[in-house]
Amino acid sequence: MSSQLSTALSTTLSILDAAVRRHRRVVFATSLGKEDMVLTDLIGRQGLPIVIFTLDTGKLHTETLALLDDITARYAIEIERIAPTQADLDVLAAQQPFDAIYDSVDSRRACCNARKVRPLARALAGANAWITGQRRAQSITRAQLPLSEHDAAHGIEKLNPLALWSSEEVDFYLRNNHVPINALHAQGFPSIGCAPCTRAIALGEDERAGRWWWEHPEHKECGLHRNNDNNPRRPIIHIATASQTV
Repeated sequence: MSSQLSTALSTTLSILDAAVRRHRRVVFATSLGKEDMVLTDLIGRQGLPIVIFTLDTGKLHTETLALLDDITARYAIEIERIAPTQADLDVLAAQQPFDAIYDSVDSRRACCNARKVRPLARALAGANAWITGQRRAQSITRAQLPLSEHDAAHGIEKLNPLALWSSEEVDFYLRNNHVPINALHAQGFPSIGCAPCTRAIALGEDERAGRWWWEHPEHKECGLHRNNDNNPRRPIIHIATASQTV
């Protein structure tokens, strides 16, 4: 393990450990992508009392859903599946056909709101902090991502323990620890969302180029991480690191 990865890992573990000591209920929102599998592995290995959930939008790839069984078998962790309500889907269908997502950013975000944003709000109800697998290197909308921030939309602390990790460090950790990952990664999908909104990327493209590929890069957020869109200069909350490694 390189010294740089060792430092990044130490920081991540310190953030996770501090979160469960500081808060009564900590939850982790996993998209079941590479970064989130790193965090799932760390949570499972450390036996941390963190609730893990995923937003089952109704539009996920079959390969993504198959990973849920792998996680349960490997870590004895049951991932909570948070789905959109039928009422929200009915309202969305009355407002626009599904393929309207390709017509405008507003139409696409309306779909994300029903299938992801509103379910997230339900999942975070009662939580004191939530954890994400976001990294600065993923896209321009995440370039100034802090390790910790206040999520004003939900009134809780939001932690990004992998913010400083490179994609190479993520891949090294996954290989070295034999972590199960989504089969789509081997097919050119570094970032995976809903099936209609995700494609494989070409060599040299941004990691998230396959997400909402018909939109400009600065628009490529679904609304789950509102600060990424609205407050790129938000302050970073510094967290002390420990020497713990895995």
